[in-house]
Formats: sequence, C-alpha cells, structure tokens
Amino acid sequence: MAVDPWPFGGLCFRFRDQNPEVAVEGPLPISRCGSCKRRRTVMAAVAANVAAAAEDQEPQREAVPSLESQRLQIENGESGRGRPLRAGESWFLVVRHWYKQWEAYVQGGDKDSGTFPGCINNADLFEDQVNWHLRKGLVEGEDYVLLPAAAWHYLVDWYGLEHGQPPIERKVVELPSVQKVEVYPVELLLARHSDMDTTHTAQFSRTDSVDLVLRTAREQFLVSPQEETRLWIKNAEGSFERLCNTRVTVLDAALKTGQVVIMETRNKDGTWPSAQPQAVNTALEEDENFQGQPGICGLTNLGNTCFMNSALQCLSNVPQLTEYFLKNRYLEELNFCNPLGMKGEIAEAYADLVKQAWSGHHRSIVPHVFKTKVGHFASQFLGYQQHDSQELLSFLLDGLHEDLNRVKKKEYVELCDAAGRPDQEVAQEAWQNHKRRNDSVIVDTFHGLFKSTLVCPDCGNVSVTFDPFCYLSVPLPVSHKRVMEVFFVSMDPRRKPEQHRLVVPKKGKISDLCVALAKHTGMSPERMMVADVFSHRFYKIYQLEESLSSILDRDDIFIYEVSGRSAIGENTREDVVLPIYLRERTPARDYNNSYYGLMLFGHPLLVSVPRDRLSWDALYHILLYRLSRYVTRPSSDDEDDGDEKDMEDKDNIPKPGHVAGGSSQDSGPEQAGPSSGVAGGSRAPVDSSPGPSHWPQRARRKHLFTLQTVNSNGTSDRSTFNEDTHAQPYIAIDWEPEMKKRYYDEVEAEGYVKHDCVGYVLKKAPVRLQECIELFTTVETLEKENPWYCPTCKQHQLATKKLDLWMLPETLIIHLKRFSYTKFSREKLDTLVEFPIRDLDFSEFVIKPQNESAPELYKYDLIAVSNHYGGLRDGHYTTFACNKDSGQWHYFDDNSVSPVTENQIESKAAYVLFYQRQDVARRLQPQPGSSDPPASPACGSPPNSEFMDVN
Repeated sequence: MAVDPWPFGGLCFRFRDQNPEVAVEGPLPISRCGSCKRRRTVMAAVAANVAAAAEDQEPQREAVPSLESQRLQIENGESGRGRPLRAGESWFLVVRHWYKQWEAYVQGGDKDSGTFPGCINNADLFEDQVNWHLRKGLVEGEDYVLLPAAAWHYLVDWYGLEHGQPPIERKVVELPSVQKVEVYPVELLLARHSDMDTTHTAQFSRTDSVDLVLRTAREQFLVSPQEETRLWIKNAEGSFERLCNTRVTVLDAALKTGQVVIMETRNKDGTWPSAQPQAVNTALEEDENFQGQPGICGLTNLGNTCFMNSALQCLSNVPQLTEYFLKNRYLEELNFCNPLGMKGEIAEAYADLVKQAWSGHHRSIVPHVFKTKVGHFASQFLGYQQHDSQELLSFLLDGLHEDLNRVKKKEYVELCDAAGRPDQEVAQEAWQNHKRRNDSVIVDTFHGLFKSTLVCPDCGNVSVTFDPFCYLSVPLPVSHKRVMEVFFVSMDPRRKPEQHRLVVPKKGKISDLCVALAKHTGMSPERMMVADVFSHRFYKIYQLEESLSSILDRDDIFIYEVSGRSAIGENTREDVVLPIYLRERTPARDYNNSYYGLMLFGHPLLVSVPRDRLSWDALYHILLYRLSRYVTRPSSDDEDDGDEKDMEDKDNIPKPGHVAGGSSQDSGPEQAGPSSGVAGGSRAPVDSSPGPSHWPQRARRKHLFTLQTVNSNGTSDRSTFNEDTHAQPYIAIDWEPEMKKRYYDEVEAEGYVKHDCVGYVLKKAPVRLQECIELFTTVETLEKENPWYCPTCKQHQLATKKLDLWMLPETLIIHLKRFSYTKFSREKLDTLVEFPIRDLDFSEFVIKPQNESAPELYKYDLIAVSNHYGGLRDGHYTTFACNKDSGQWHYFDDNSVSPVTENQIESKAAYVLFYQRQDVARRLQPQPGSSDPPASPACGSPPNSEFMDVN
C-alpha cells in the first residue's frame, strides 16, 4: 500500500506497495553551494533510508541496478542514447552538467562516492520557473543532452526529478532527408476573428496536425460543438490566408513561431464574417432578424447568370445532398490532394451557398464568390455570357465529386469486356472498379450504370460493357418536317410577290420546295427557279438536286417563275434565263463631279428571254414589260424616237455557254445581315468606275434606263475581270437619278402579299417522357466521326450501338436534349414533354433482374425542374423545386421566389428534370415525434405569366 511521500534532505521519496525500491515523487532543490561534507552526509542519509525502506517491504522486487548496469542501460542498448531517432517518438532534455556528474558517478563504481548526482534538476534550461519556457539558443552537447523515453524514465525512477519541475519532452520530427528532435516547438498566437488583438500562446509540434490547432483554439475560446469554425493565418505583410486542409501537419502548413492564427466562427445565417463586404453591413443588419422557411431563398443575377442560379436551385433541393452539407459531413471528406479536383474550393464554395440558403435568414443571396470559383476552374464560364444550365450542372457535379472523393490515390483499373460472362458478374465487376477510383457523395446519390452493346456489321462480333453515368441525356422525338418561308415571283408583272409558308421534309431537296409551292400556286415545279437573295444580288442560285439543309431559316429565299421552255445553261431550250440587277448612277465625291458610282437597289429578277430576241432593244422592252407594275412608261410627248440608226438591232447579246447560277465568283458579301427581301430599301455601293465595255450600251437618249453586262456579283462590267465570254451573262439595269425618281415607284416595287398559308402553324403534338427514354434505348448506328474499333476485324467499324439501363441512382437527373445542332442549322425544340410529378416507373426500362418485393426501387417522384424560355441566342432560366421540409413547390426566378401549384410545373420550357427514388424519400422522412411531417403541396400565387407560357 502506497504511503504519502516524505521529504528528506531536499529529496522526496515514496515507497511503492510490495516494492522496496525508491520511487521519487518530486525532490526539493538541493543547494549546489554547500560543502562537500554536507553533500556526503545527505547522500549517506539517503542511502540509509533506502536500505531501511527496503528491509521493511516484502516481498522484494528487483533492486536498483548496479552502476555498471545503469551505465549500459542509459548509454547503450535499445533504450539507450545510442539508438537511432524514429519519427513521432518522444525524447527528453537533461541538463548537461547533471548528466556529466551522473556519468562520473556510474563510471567510478562507488555508490558511496561523493560524485552522487542527486535528483535531476533542469532549472538552468528554463527562462523562468513560472511558465517554464525553455531558454533560447540552447545547444545540444553544451547545455543539454537528449535521452529516449525509456532512458529518461529509468533515470527518474532511480534518481528522481526536482519537485514541481515539468519534464522537457520533445518529439522526433521527420524533415526533408533528416530526422531530428524538435527542441523548440512552434509557438502560435491564437486569436478570434472578432478580437484579433487579444492572443493566446500555444505550443505545437511540427508533426501535429492543423486540426489539433483548430481543436486547441476551440477549447481556448469555449466554442460549442454545434458551431462551425475555420482558421486563417496572418502573414508578415498583414494579409490573411485560409488554412483549408486541417489534415496536414504544422510543418506542411508552413506555420512558424510567432505567427498569428485566427479562428473564425460561421454566422447563424450561414455566412462567414470575413466574407461580408463592408458595403452591405447595413443590409445585413436589416435582415438580421428575418426568419423565413429554410431553402426558400433567391439568388441574385450577376449578369446573365440565370443559368447558374437555375442549376444551383435544383441541386440545393436534392434532400440527401443538402443534408450532407448542412450536417458538415463534407468536412471529413474534403480531398485537397486530388489532381483532378479543385483543391476543395468548389465544394467549400457550394457548401457556403447551401448553408446560407437553408439558414432561413436570407430572402436572397449573392453568389459572387461561387461564380468567381467556377470561372477560375472552368474558363468557359468566365465573364458574364449566357451559358447552358445543364453544362454548368455537369461541371459542378464532377467538381464536387472530385473535391469530395474518398479515394485519395486512384489505382489503375483495367477495363474488361464481358467475353461471354453473365451480365450480373460483368456489371458487378464494372461497378466495383468504378468505386475503386470514384467514391463520393455524388457517386452515392447520382451515379447509375448503363449496359452498352456494340455489334460489328461485318463479323457480327458483340461487345458488352457496363459504364457509369451521372445523368441521362434523352433525345426528343424530332419532327421530320420543316417550315420554310419563301417569296414567289410570278412572270405576270401585274402580280405582286407572294409570301408563302411551306412544309417540306427536313432532309429534302430544292425540288421538294418547288413541289410544295406548286400545291399553293398551281404552277408546275419545272417552271420554278430558287435563289437566295442577299443585299440586292443573288447570293446563290440553287439546282434542283441540292439539299434543303444548306438553306438557313434566316435566309431570304425567292422562287421565280420562268417559261417552260427556258433553263439556265441548256442550249437545247428555246429560252434563256437572265439574272437582272437594278442599279442607280450616283455622283461620286470627286472635285469635278465627273466620276460616277453605281448603287444596287431593289430586288433582282430572273427573266426568261427567247433566244431569237437576245438583242439590246428587245431585252429593253421585255424588261420594261416585266417592270410595268412599278415603272411608268413615258408619255408620247416625252418619247423621242431619235435616230433609228443608233439601234442596230442586229447586234445581238452573246449566247450563253453554261449556267449562271451558283455562288458569286467574286468575294461575295458575308451573311452578316438581312438581305433585301421584300422590304429592302438600303443600297449597296457596287462600282465607282464605269470603264469602257466591248458590249456597247445601246440606248436611246430618252430611254428610261440603260443596260450593261456585269459580273455575277453585280459590281462591274465582265470585261474588267476577263470573265469567260461564254458564261451566262448578268444584266444590270442602270437608272439615272432623275429618271428613277420620275418613273420608278419604290413603294409599289417593295410591295408584296401574304398567301393564306402564312398563317399556318405546324402543330407539335406533346410527347411523353417515357417515349424519350424509349428513344434513348433504341439501337443506333455510330456516325462516321465516331467509329468503333472491332478487335476481331482489327479495324474501325460503324457498329450498331444500344444502351440499356442496368442500375438507377437515388436521384435521377434527366436532361431533355432540346437544342439541336447540325452542320447547317441550330434550333431549339419547344415540344411539350409530359412528365409525371409522381410515380415515374422505370421497371420496364431496367434490364437488371428486379426485386419484385420492393417496387419502390424503380419508382421516382419529381423534386426539381430547370426551365429554359426563349431561343438559342437569348433565353432565360428558372427553376421549379419542392422544399424538402415543407413539401411545397416554389418557382425560383433569380432573386424572386413564389409558391406554385403542381399543375403549373409542366411546360414547354422544362429542360432538366430531377427525380428522387421513392425508397430514398421514405428513408429521409423525419421520424414521428422528431419534427413536423412535411406539409402537402399548397396552392400559391403563380409565377410571372411573362415567363410561364411564352407560347
């Protein structure tokens, strides 16, 4: 039985139960300035008392070893000073003069020697005996010696330690290429963000984690376990830097003695004090007492960031993901070392948004920090251009996954083909391989498994693989029809051009366009020619066999009636089709006004001319007839026949050799603006040099206009460019300003009528979401740009591919592919997709053997919808979402939030759908008595009708 320690001669002893050896509790200081005689007397008394105590204790244990044994145990062996350093173990400091005296004592071999060192007294190593701070500048071998933990405890057991004096324990740290005892730990100054002037000193080993620093600060400042905190360090220049990764050591974090470490505590509204700009302090104070429904919080539009707001609102209303962040489970899984991740910054920025939105203290928040982080790691989202909400959602899910990946070091996994093995075996292997490299809350929540089947068209080889997916991008059933607007120009000059709206096959030809127009006009398709008019000239004259896909919706397409006997470039026909341009002669800006320019105006024509009338005079009268609707003939008083000798009717226009159609030979205009169309009134400068021509202008002095051959771009005489004289000529009608003003009616020339078909709207029947999923799982043939390498044929093949759903995730994201992109066109499909709010059943689509006893594993309920209103170039994104706590649906339009009913959710704007599996919904429901059950959806004010039904 242990007895109270009792002092003797400056030493303090305690006898252990059943043990005669002396255990030193805590010796009192022995004066070092006494006489040797007194010192020997004290040592003799100690020895006598030790012997007496030993005799009184039965049974006896091992006595204090001999001096030689002590020397061997302390100096050599596994526990001695000579052992190598090992990272993380403890070593102790002993003042050098005591250790040297002990060495002399044990080497002398005389226990009664006057060299007995007494108890260990490290007073010379401390600056003071209050805080017990180690003196600065101590040198090993001169001021102290280092002993491993076992040797230290031996000496304390044998000789004792000065009463009240703490042992000087230090850790072995592993520095780059060397291990050493950390004699001087890092002393950090801990402070709170709210009071950075008041600091508290704490010592940490360089091998301690930053998390220990955080826990020490929380204990020092009495922070409750429910409060969330983070650390900052203050640099020498006064700037602050976040200590994001608390799992690294003090050494890796580059923390130094004297550095100020600031602990910041998250506000109740989910914000951090350091993230609040001074300018909004007043607004914060006003909202300080606001208490709303958690999750019902808008997001400010920073400038074309509605796409980001919509994606964030959808993701924020995924219950299990939001709970993961609200309960801080993400803090333990932040992956700062993943080379594929964003160093945890995207996950932290998203967590901040979630905590603010679900604090209930905000009507709306400004996602500026999150937007900056996204732009930093994904340059395509830099700036304030409009983007796709699904593209941002894809980036965000991938970024969150990599930032929260529990796999710190990804191993190499070889993908294996099925090779005839059962599907379940191959699928399980594929999923396990996926989880070996990817394991996060995103995988747990959103990842499912495809079965992909490829069949070689040559050898019939079948390749089966199972691939993970994060969302389904399902196609919409696309109409094979296309609506095109054209202008029909009749040969009858009395008829105005007619605007028609035609329904043609999407993959049709120009001939199909003519056939469709023939049904409206009764005109034979063989008497039609199709041209693209741009800037008062023919940009392209189409051949009947060309594809309609080359015509864009914004092009101005004119269809001209020509005689049944005429065709461009066919010498066997009796008539020739001449492209006709209209030009006006205008004075150029020259000092003598003798330099003239020509301006194109009006709409060009395609005119059929009999071959036997290819003379200038005959052509003049033919064109005068074709223009008679808006060109007034001069009266007999104005007409001056002039000299008939000037006409030379026998000088005919050269016969055409080949087609005039096709793209302009000169560098034509870019399609950057509207063509002249039926409303064209602008004039394009075409020529500022009339130049002589070997085609003389055969015109009377009183003729309304003159005729001249020009190139296909309407900009110059053909001879200027040395064009092929056998090519189809283009004719320009050149007007003098006075004659044009007097005889040309511009208003009548621009007039047109609308055919009844213009009011026709191609009705698009709504489709069911299940039809889109069926279309997704149908067999398709790979495109030429993406062939498959067949291992049997040893070459790339356009194999058939079929995707099937094998395993579905807890939360299923369905992306409706509304935006269609082809080589020639881009369009948005505004088809109404009918999707269920509840009980979306996937049992007919999942090919994995099903558990019939758990049908809820295949049924899903809608929880959020990302909407897109508008077209390709301009649009607006909003969100419908169901609050996980109240069960109420809300409409999120940037910073505006309003309740809605379920019958308002389905619209043509639905773009991305979020569905939650029913078994997960039941698992997440609060237990009875723990909280109020979710309320049933209630009616509320509808969203702004401006966005609710744009159709």
